[in-house]
Amino acid sequence: MKKDIILAGVGGQGILSMAAIIGTAALDMGLHLKQSEVHGMSQRGGDVSSHLRISSDDIASDLIPGGKADMVISIEPMEGLRYLPMLSNNGWLITNDKPYNNIANYPDIEDIYAEINKTPRHIMLNAELIAKEAGTTRAANVVILGAASLHLGIEYVMYENAIRTIFSRKGDAIVDFNLKALRAGRDYAEKNS
Repeated sequence: MKKDIILAGVGGQGILSMAAIIGTAALDMGLHLKQSEVHGMSQRGGDVSSHLRISSDDIASDLIPGGKADMVISIEPMEGLRYLPMLSNNGWLITNDKPYNNIANYPDIEDIYAEINKTPRHIMLNAELIAKEAGTTRAANVVILGAASLHLGIEYVMYENAIRTIFSRKGDAIVDFNLKALRAGRDYAEKNS
């Protein structure tokens, strides 16, 4: 098993939390993990990304070569497009459809949707709405992770266990709505892949 994953978004959207959940799930399955993050501008609404390389074999580098990513997971649609050149021909783009309009010349959202729809394997969802239905809009990142989980090759229960591990100190309510958000995203992907 080998998966090269790029997580992309804007500061404050939960990219690093998603990376922690995936990483914990992979390690708990006994897989190898290498990770690289860019989050220097995260407090200012700048772009945030993380490379995750997961494998049953040893991993030499933490950076994913261009055109080799198995998946780009994006919490912001334009950020998803930014990393499309990293995606392999058989790769998946999983992205939120809600823009984080933090720049003056943000492209027309319909143009962004058109580009996303050209990607042969993609799931685009309204993660905020799905998260709200699960109990909070603050779990949109976990909804997107739930959608991505269908194609990552890690047992679903491992994500649930990782959420319990990572969020348990914040209380049962936080764990519960994150578990609901994860399931809601997974359900969406199962119906729309």
